[in-house]
Amino acid sequence: MNARFRRPQGPIAARLLALTGILFAGAAAAQAPDAGRFPTKPIRLIVPFPPGGSNDILARFLARKLGERLPHQTIVDNRPGADGIIGTELASRAPADGHTLLIVSTSYTINPAVHKVPYDAEKSFVPLNQIATGSNVICSHPRFAAQNIKELIALARARPGELRYATSGLGGVNHFGGELFNQLAKVKLIHVPYKGGGPSMLDVMSGQVEVVFGTLIQAMPHIRSGKLKPLGVGSAQPSSLLPKVPTIAASVPGYDGSIWWGLLAPAGVPAPIVSKLNAEVNAILGEPEMAKRLSAEAADPVIGSPEAFGKLIASDLAKWSRIAVRANIRIE
Repeated sequence: MNARFRRPQGPIAARLLALTGILFAGAAAAQAPDAGRFPTKPIRLIVPFPPGGSNDILARFLARKLGERLPHQTIVDNRPGADGIIGTELASRAPADGHTLLIVSTSYTINPAVHKVPYDAEKSFVPLNQIATGSNVICSHPRFAAQNIKELIALARARPGELRYATSGLGGVNHFGGELFNQLAKVKLIHVPYKGGGPSMLDVMSGQVEVVFGTLIQAMPHIRSGKLKPLGVGSAQPSSLLPKVPTIAASVPGYDGSIWWGLLAPAGVPAPIVSKLNAEVNAILGEPEMAKRLSAEAADPVIGSPEAFGKLIASDLAKWSRIAVRANIRIE
């Protein structure tokens, strides 16, 4: 049959080729999301954690505000499990049309350092917005000998391997914050993991453990009641909630225990849709109501570009991986 086949020649062939090109272009246009009409259906915002946590609280607030600004509502879909990995994998497999989003926090960049994740944290998603940033804090019992970070370091060096620090669990953001402190301050505080931030703080309040690395939002009620003494905050600048408490970086140059939240979409979402979503979320972040909502979580809004958020993710992936190797942090 191949011997009898002849490619069409002349004007007829040209018209056939042009028609074929038009058909292919039309099919591609039909499949490509229309950024001008986006969204064309409800947006699903996946939260890879149970209801009630900071990711869920911020997701529900954003979903309501996006629903007010866009022609379709945004629906929150909680998919918890495996430190956020289950929901993240689900989002990575969603169509790249902008109708599926994922809210993440610092743990997104920590998980690849201690888990074998079924997605590529840099390539499986496109960054949309960093939503907010918060801080960790080092606290002690009110009668603990050290009054600040410098005194804690001096005490730890005088008693190597004796002082302990509590956290909300093995391989979590507070554990990594503690090991970052160990490495930069050149001390050896012994990690004591608990099942949650509450139990870790209770044992410090009772004097069973010397210090705790925790999130500012969880520690603030105990700091206000006088049951915990703050030694330093992990943000770049002093917290507005604790303006008299110095940063850890003031005594340990390079320390950054900032905690952040952000939005991702599956890789391949067209650039115009990425830009539109970024602009809509930035507008929400600029509203006084959003600042008030974040203040309740001991966080501040971050208005920025997808590119800036992508750089933060890449930087944190490298940082936490390096810390995990040096501290031999493993999750079996």
